[in-house]
Amino acid sequence: MRSSPRALWPYLLIAPTVVGAAVLLAYPLARNLLISFQQYGMGELIRGDAVFTGLDNYREILGDAEFWEVVRRTLWWTTVNVVLIMVLGTLAALMLQRLGRRMRVLVLSGLVLAWASPVIATTTVFQWLFSSRLGLVNRVLAGIGFDSFEGYSWLAHGPAAFTLLVLLVVWQSVPFVAVTLHAALATVPAELFESARIDGAGGGRIFWSVTLPVLRPVFGLILCLEVIWVFRCFAQIWAVTRGGPGGATTTLPVYAYQVAQSLHRYDLGAAVATLTVLMLVAALIFYFRQMFKQEAEQ
Repeated sequence: MRSSPRALWPYLLIAPTVVGAAVLLAYPLARNLLISFQQYGMGELIRGDAVFTGLDNYREILGDAEFWEVVRRTLWWTTVNVVLIMVLGTLAALMLQRLGRRMRVLVLSGLVLAWASPVIATTTVFQWLFSSRLGLVNRVLAGIGFDSFEGYSWLAHGPAAFTLLVLLVVWQSVPFVAVTLHAALATVPAELFESARIDGAGGGRIFWSVTLPVLRPVFGLILCLEVIWVFRCFAQIWAVTRGGPGGATTTLPVYAYQVAQSLHRYDLGAAVATLTVLMLVAALIFYFRQMFKQEAEQ
């Protein structure tokens, strides 16, 4: 039986999105995967005669101690950022619920503007703020008695540079979490909070027993999005430190770029990128399984 035009209409509506995703996501991913199984350097890039090498690139990467050091640093980077983002974003969302209408609109406007600011523009502002000689942060810290920050170079010390990047990423990410959770909190029936207060529950008890269980799916979605965003974070790190000093801020995306561009080993860079995607997918699958298991037990 021939399909009617009305039955085909939904597929026609989603066709542009499917085609766009295939062009922008599927093809680069497949091309990257192909290169990771080839010998692909500068010569192959010019001549186009790459040969297959099987799993040689993966063996070389997995046998490199530097790769595992970068993996550990990336996991630490992701954990610190995601924990701070989720905690601060949740606190900001709860604060918005208690503000008056005018103040809430003002704070939401500020959050949306911070969220909408271009990544590179925000990164440039942070570089100015933390400049060693003319930065406002050093001047303020030195002015309140921390003389050691007079002319302090944040980008010359590994822990300081790492801290600076964490502050930058957290500042850029908290608005999304706060605004999303604020919108989700607005859907929770007020009667649930009133009943909890009548029963004598405090703010902390209400959050853990009422707010969190009701908004668990939203929290889970936001957590997954933040893990993905932080794990693959590249632009901020590259613009500020390029992975330095001494590799203290080199994460897996930065490492893949360094291997591909600095060493012209595009095959090894592709292998690192593929392993990065596999690690991220494995972590998300594990989280989803745990979340579905908890929901089934409830």
